Amino acid sequence: MSMQQKIEQKLTAAFAPSQLVVINESHLHAGHHHTGSDHHGTFDGSGETHFRVRIVSAKFDGVSRINRHRAVNDVLSTELDGSVHALAIEPSAPGEPTRW
Repeated sequence: MSMQQKIEQKLTAAFAPSQLVVINESHLHAGHHHTGSDHHGTFDGSGETHFRVRIVSAKFDGVSRINRHRAVNDVLSTELDGSVHALAIEPSAPGEPTRW
């Protein structure tokens, strides 16, 4: 199972979204310098390391933007502690305008 599929599966189980789009944006970050214990040198843009999550869920109704982000980060903590280097989150509740 790909990392993208794992992210989709976990978010679907946790939030029962009415809309979910997980975009692998790793290729957009080719040439960026990564630091940290397992990220050294220049990133070549391959693999599944950078994602954008666009999610609409009733579970976000009445929840602040920062707490929506925290909830998604909590669900994906294993992935974020592992090979996922960056995660852009665009959470909405049903009926809210989306920026996408």
